Amino acid sequence: MDAIVVENLVKDYPTRKGPVRALFGVSFRVGEGEVVGLLGANGAGKTTIIKILCGLVRATSGKAEIFGVPTHRAEVARHVAALLEGSRNVYWRLSVEENLRFFAGLQGISPRRAKKRAAELIHFFGLWEKRKVTANLLSQGMKQKLALACALVKGTPVLLLDEPTLGLDVEASHELRGLIRELALSQGETVLLSSHDMGVVEETCRRVIILSRGKIIADDFVPNLLSLFRTRVYRVSLRNGLPEGIFTTLSARFPALRWIPEERALQVEIPPDGSFYELVDLLRQGQVEIEGLSRSEPDLEEVFLRLIRGEKKEVQ
Repeated sequence: MDAIVVENLVKDYPTRKGPVRALFGVSFRVGEGEVVGLLGANGAGKTTIIKILCGLVRATSGKAEIFGVPTHRAEVARHVAALLEGSRNVYWRLSVEENLRFFAGLQGISPRRAKKRAAELIHFFGLWEKRKVTANLLSQGMKQKLALACALVKGTPVLLLDEPTLGLDVEASHELRGLIRELALSQGETVLLSSHDMGVVEETCRRVIILSRGKIIADDFVPNLLSLFRTRVYRVSLRNGLPEGIFTTLSARFPALRWIPEERALQVEIPPDGSFYELVDLLRQGQVEIEGLSRSEPDLEEVFLRLIRGEKKEVQ
C-alpha cells in the first residue's frame, strides 16, 4: 500500500515581481514501511515538498496524500509527524520527560498513556539518564534525538524528516542514522528524509529521489543509481615510483591516467576496449613493482553531482 502519493505537484510562491515556481509537476509514491531520501541542492524544492506533505504549505495544484487523506485537510495529522529545522521543536526549559509528556498531551493522549509512551521513547533513544535534564543543557546530538522522539510521540505511521542530522558531529550523526534505520525496521515507520548529507541518505535510505530546480531528475534504488556510474577506475600503488618513459607508454594506451607522486600511486580508467591485465603487463615490462591495487567505486555524492551537472548541461 502507498503511504505517500504525490501527483503533478506544483507550488508557486508570490513575490512582488510575480509568482516564483518552486515545484514543476512533481510525482512520486512511497510505499508503506519504505525509507526514501530526498536529495537536491538549495532551492531544489525538498523542504517545500516536506511542508506540503505535513500540511504547513498548500500546493498550487496537483495531489498530495498520506494514506489517501489530502494533506491540506486537518485529519492528515493522524497519519504524519514531522521534524523540521533540526531540534527547534522542543521547549528548552522543559526536561526530556516533560517535553515528551507535553507533546503527547497536545495530541490528546491521556496522562497515563503519555507517561508510558514517554518512557518507551526515552529508552529507545538512550536518554534515560538525561530524562530529568532540561533541553537547553543537552548536547546538540541529544537535543536532536529528543526532537525526533517528540515527533514520534503520537505514534503516526509516516515520519517526515528535514535535515535531521544538521549541525551534528560525526558520532552523533552516525548514531541518529542507526536510530532512523531502526524505526523503519522495528516499528514499520514510513520515512521520507530530506538531507544535504549524502552519507546519511546512502546509509539510511533504500531509494532516493533527486530533485533539481523543482523537478525530479532521478528516482531509483540506491544500488541502481550507483551502478549507472560505475567505471573501471583503478588505483595502483607502486613500490619504487614510476619512470618517466613508462608513464609516456601508459598514457598512449590509457588517456585517463594520473600519477599521484606523494602517494606513489597511479589512477587509471580502463577504456571499454582495454584490459586491466594489459595495464599490469605494461608495468611489468617496464620493471615497475606493484605494491597494491584497488578499484574505485562511485558513492552517492558522485552520482548526485553527475546527475545535477548533466541536467544543467541539458538546460543550457
